Amino acid sequence: MKIIQAYRESNNEWTYFQEKVTLKNPLVLVFGNRHLLENSEVLANIRAEFPYDDIVFGSSAGEIICCHVNDESISVTAIEFEKSSFIIERENVLDYGKNAKELGAVLYSKIPKDNLKHLFVVSEGSFVNGSSLINGLEADIDTTISITGGMCGDDARFEKTLASYKEDPKEGEVILIGFYGDSLEITFASYGGWIPFGPERIVTKSEANILYEIDGQPALDLYRKYLGEKSNELPQASLLYPLNVTPPEKNEPVVRTILNIDDNEQSMILAGDVPLNSKVQLMMASVDGIAEGAQFAAEFAMKDRINKPEFALIVSCIGRKLVMNQRVEEELEQVKEVLGERVPLAGFYSYGEMAPFNGSKACELHNQTMTLTLISE
Repeated sequence: MKIIQAYRESNNEWTYFQEKVTLKNPLVLVFGNRHLLENSEVLANIRAEFPYDDIVFGSSAGEIICCHVNDESISVTAIEFEKSSFIIERENVLDYGKNAKELGAVLYSKIPKDNLKHLFVVSEGSFVNGSSLINGLEADIDTTISITGGMCGDDARFEKTLASYKEDPKEGEVILIGFYGDSLEITFASYGGWIPFGPERIVTKSEANILYEIDGQPALDLYRKYLGEKSNELPQASLLYPLNVTPPEKNEPVVRTILNIDDNEQSMILAGDVPLNSKVQLMMASVDGIAEGAQFAAEFAMKDRINKPEFALIVSCIGRKLVMNQRVEEELEQVKEVLGERVPLAGFYSYGEMAPFNGSKACELHNQTMTLTLISE
């Protein structure tokens, strides 16, 4: 596996982390600030610098490359596989009336299944229901195939997100990358580090990812009482106080970020489904707790590996970045300490992370986690 990584800020030259060489049919991952990905001159510059066919674009809430977290930048990782291969498919959720489950099923049907080892998702992040997307992808999936990925970001603006394959980035795109080959070893893990607090309550009215009532009370009204003065900063403040959600048929809780609020309905729009009769609790976090969560994720991803990873694809949540602020790179340092200094890191801060629970194969939508996908040939 050969890897070339580089980044550029708004008007600066490209900075490379390895010697720039020509690669053969690489997978090129481009994560960047949404405003830059809307700039035709920037896109032309990316294509000139990396003149390859298989380019995947995704907007982010912060770009991860090497041990750095950059803002208002473009980060590029080009990967040449020597023993394995990949196939990329795309669909747009706007062509499906925003029915993410249907789109997921169609995307999975397009991916060749012979020798398929793993799927990685780069999804629109502002209006795609990530839980439904995963349900569609897994509707007919072989249980030996694992899925990881993330929902694109837009810093803390929450205006719109962009993604694409080959084409210029646009709204509504969902990209699915299939990895193939007997020599591939792919492991993964997802961990948060957030702490539940307050009483455990029951969801008494909800529809998909819209939460209307908790314990028979308007959800937004109850949430505002907990936040106090910070409720004036909604929905941004909700990134610091997500919900711990345990669906009635599940044993493991998932963390759910509140993406938006509806004052008229007194409801909250979450990043994933919150089924009726789920148990919910508020959560909070410390910088040290989040950094420790990143370490746990790295340790679990490394736990049963046969070979050392050659590359780490990282999806971490914007909520973690906002809590850590100037110390955000500490979670990457924790990952690097576990994986080893020579393993290249790349990825983005997201509006939602996709990975199985540790020790499981079925994928889940997470919020506020550090999610790792470790790859070697």
